[in-house]
Amino acid sequence: MHVTGTHFTDRTDAGRRLAAHLGHLRTPETVVVALPRGGVPVAAEVADALGAPLDICVIRKLGVPYQPELGMGAIGEDGIRVLNDQVMRVAGVTDEQLAHVERLERAELERRARRYRGDRAPADLRGSTVVVVDDGIATGSTARAACRIVRARGAARVVLAVPVAPRDWVDRLADVADELICVGTPSPFFAIGEFYGDFSQTTDEEVLRLLAEARGERSRAPAAVDHELTVPAAGVRLAGRLTVPVHALGAVVFAHGSGSGRHSPRNRFVAAYLNRAGLATLLFDLLTEDEEPDRRNVFDVELLGSRLTEVSRRLPDLDEAARSLPIGLFGASTGAAAALWTAARLGDGVRAVVSRGGRPDLAGPARLAAVAAPTLLIVGGRDSTVIDLNRQARARLHCESELAVVPHAGHLFEEPGTLDQVSELARDWFLHHLPEGRQEPGPEGRRGPGPDGGQPSGS
Repeated sequence: MHVTGTHFTDRTDAGRRLAAHLGHLRTPETVVVALPRGGVPVAAEVADALGAPLDICVIRKLGVPYQPELGMGAIGEDGIRVLNDQVMRVAGVTDEQLAHVERLERAELERRARRYRGDRAPADLRGSTVVVVDDGIATGSTARAACRIVRARGAARVVLAVPVAPRDWVDRLADVADELICVGTPSPFFAIGEFYGDFSQTTDEEVLRLLAEARGERSRAPAAVDHELTVPAAGVRLAGRLTVPVHALGAVVFAHGSGSGRHSPRNRFVAAYLNRAGLATLLFDLLTEDEEPDRRNVFDVELLGSRLTEVSRRLPDLDEAARSLPIGLFGASTGAAAALWTAARLGDGVRAVVSRGGRPDLAGPARLAAVAAPTLLIVGGRDSTVIDLNRQARARLHCESELAVVPHAGHLFEEPGTLDQVSELARDWFLHHLPEGRQEPGPEGRRGPGPDGGQPSGS
């Protein structure tokens, strides 16, 4: 298939669109195997659509020493190694350099396999149709290694399925799979990420969550409402997803930043955490598909804030289950500025605000001073510039506020455990401020960092 306009919102969108091409594989013999980490969100959607079990095949790319993003091969579980002789020859990689890179990547491969699987054995693939899924094909080395591994584990039929690949991918990989399926093969092709709106790194926490959900070990609180919808706002219609648990205590409206939308994996992770705590969530796209390519819109806080304001006002009318719920706002990146802009506009209509790696300073001094809702600013400990901007913004707030610094976290909270800390902090803040009366933190207690990186409150 040759599609020059191939573009995905994020890996979840890519997985859903890929699944639409795989209906003929919905059989009891099918097993979906993902390549961590980026392939797991794609494969989770495929496995769900096919009603198939989901497993992983841990692969590590062997990058050229002075250009790590260029793959010269890959290694996988069971001692599999695949080398790209052409890349090695052109790059002039020596045997000693190859051995050094492989030694480092082998250690990381073993670490990830232990983290993702724990004591569980790999899925039994004997006699199965195995669908190997990644978020895209570049050189094909990792996909080749994965296909060889599942074949060695007894797969009767191997299907390699990806959202995007170069036009010659079939020529490269036809010898390792019985069937190759791709949503689009655009040209020119330079990197997988250019075909995604949000290609941020998948975290270990997201991988673990998706695998646990596929095994049925973790689920949201029972939902009275969980569906896609469109919300009219200022002459446009914005796509969203509303989830309302049974006996919900409040509702949190998410404001995404930096061009991401309702499928943002990090905000979906936090939203699922809040759902399990009994909080409703509304994730929606602040921009339309036509508006997203213009980066100026991402930083137009008045545009984003006015839309968030209108959507927040309309929330009680979107579904009967959300009609009487007190409202909180969760903003990420530039979405944090939009959340504070909205809180200033709506006054008592917003009970609490949480910012994750946000730019609250972009709301402007006047708006910040007008915010009445208790506000929690969460920043990664390694994100020094944004920490300073958050401190400056907090100094302009006249409401109850805290600055929580998550140790060892970067701007995107990709480090192991950091997004869980964000979720716990947000949960406790909303449970404390949203319901009528003051609520105690969830059953696990408040384990995250406290104000400005200090000890948790009450410790």
